[in-house]
Amino acid sequence: MTLSPTFTVSQFVEVCNQSLEYAFSGVIVEGEVASFKVNQGKWVFFDLKEGDTSVGCFIALDQLGVALSDGMRVRVQATPKLTRWGKFSLTVRTILPLGEGSIKKSFDALRRKLTLEGIFDPAKKRPLPTNLSKIGVISSTNAAGYLDFLKILDNRWGGVKIFTINTQVQGLDAPAQIMRALEYFNQQGQVDVIVILRGGGSADDLSAFNDEQLVRAIAASRIPIITGIGHEIDESLADLAADVRASTPSNAAERLVPDRVAMQHQVNLMLERVHQQIIDRIEVARSTNRATVQQLGQEILHRITLNIQHIQETAKILDSLSPENILKRGYAIITGKLSPGNVVKITTSDKIITTEVQNVTDR
Repeated sequence: MTLSPTFTVSQFVEVCNQSLEYAFSGVIVEGEVASFKVNQGKWVFFDLKEGDTSVGCFIALDQLGVALSDGMRVRVQATPKLTRWGKFSLTVRTILPLGEGSIKKSFDALRRKLTLEGIFDPAKKRPLPTNLSKIGVISSTNAAGYLDFLKILDNRWGGVKIFTINTQVQGLDAPAQIMRALEYFNQQGQVDVIVILRGGGSADDLSAFNDEQLVRAIAASRIPIITGIGHEIDESLADLAADVRASTPSNAAERLVPDRVAMQHQVNLMLERVHQQIIDRIEVARSTNRATVQQLGQEILHRITLNIQHIQETAKILDSLSPENILKRGYAIITGKLSPGNVVKITTSDKIITTEVQNVTDR
């Protein structure tokens, strides 16, 4: 006869939780929110209901990420737990609203909250850098929108270095992955602008971009951010927090770099106008007999020569002022706050050095 194991109450709860964690390390459950409440301004409790069946849920307020209320349909990623009071519940890690009604309700509530905090303040928006050389991209590399972005970027200008971090762009894991990518780009500081891309989809597909923590991370980025999420009619809180919102991934590429063909056309028009001005002056000279064609040609040649010399001299000055050439002469660029204890970045011609300031004295 096999004897059943004997446990103390705490041992039994611990064994149950170990079994639950082994069997359900992370479950995804969908249902309708009921009995939503916040305790002590820190803890969120609610039930997930389906018909007459329900399960209790718990999450820390600062991890909530979305605006919740009773009646909303949501999908949660959670770990089942048996509390020390013997109550079964789900410890929630992430939440996404489901369905257009619930998504819009959460969107509107969170938008009001973040607007009051100034997260979307237009005065905080930064213009996109010009003459880009390095672009950081956060997207799913298998998505059509990402491939369209690369194609248009190359067709319009080319020669720009692209650094891509492949992330999920929908679902429960997407916000955390995108935030880690944002943190990486900001820590490295090697790109001029960050692009967040996601092609079209349903409201459920795009709801990851309404996550509160992700929106705050976009607003706090030290590097300017442009978003190209969904179609033109789609709007996410991530769009509102970004410095620039493009209507689509393709439009993001169009807003980042100029059109090479259009610029060539403009140059050709300018040359045509100059040519016509020369012809006009020749005709005037002929009709008024103020100068011979040869004299006028010499005058024009002289002016062109002076302009070429001016351009060459300006180019030499600009080249001498180039940061890269200055670095090659043995100088270094220091970025960061120069006060004891702060970490600064020192850039030389072939190295990037990070060091701590120990002492600062006036010269």
